[in-house]
Amino acid sequence: MKKITLSILFLTLLLTSCGEYNKLLKSTDYEYKYEAAKTYFAKGQYSRVAVLLNELITIMKGTDKAEESLYMLGMSYYNMKDYQTAAQTFIQYYQVYPHGTYTELARFHAGKALYLDTPEPRLDQTATYAAIQQLQMFLEYFPESHLKEEAQQMTFKLQDKLVLKEYLSAKLYYNLGNYLGNNYQSCVITAQNALKDYPYTNMREELSILILKAKYELAYYSVEEKKKERYRETVDEYYAFKNEFPESKHIKEAEQIFKKAQDVLGE
Repeated sequence: MKKITLSILFLTLLLTSCGEYNKLLKSTDYEYKYEAAKTYFAKGQYSRVAVLLNELITIMKGTDKAEESLYMLGMSYYNMKDYQTAAQTFIQYYQVYPHGTYTELARFHAGKALYLDTPEPRLDQTATYAAIQQLQMFLEYFPESHLKEEAQQMTFKLQDKLVLKEYLSAKLYYNLGNYLGNNYQSCVITAQNALKDYPYTNMREELSILILKAKYELAYYSVEEKKKERYRETVDEYYAFKNEFPESKHIKEAEQIFKKAQDVLGE
């Protein structure tokens, strides 16, 4: 054990020199390069690890070191915050080693890397869907994992981001009003779909009041033969909103809409 410790210490001291690193890159001693990569990884010099392992992975294919090398490469990209490349490497790992030593961690970090790389809600959310998919696959394969709770929390946050995206779209439709057509109907449909897809969202109240407001505006600007029917839908929406959110901060606004709708209906 003492001999091994001294060897690692010697290797660590040797690799602190840039000149030695450059010599290492030219070396054909792949075993030495592999041990050097592990030393650099322990020291947090992940860019050097990535350079070495990208060469070694193909060479070591089929050996007992190939599996560890691929996972270590993924973690190097992850620690460098190159999350897209990290995720691709982790996905490659669990596809090649579906029952490998690091499969649980690779599946988890594939999802987490994509989670950390998701854009803000106003932008395209393709990456968010991809992150959710990876995290859900992790939970399916490892339902008893000690990382289960963290994966679930990340999934919930990503879903909240998707709901916020839908809410912002619905609100935009509402603000556009009758510009270039009737956008209130689009507002209602978008908000209702968000509630249907994510029934437990913490934005349920905001989506619901937006639906009520849009339904009133839709009724107000409707052609005469559709007005009464749409005002009745507004009244029904008010009752649904009041029942679900009796203490809502929007209750006064909801009551004003209800009164205006009732006045038109003569009820």
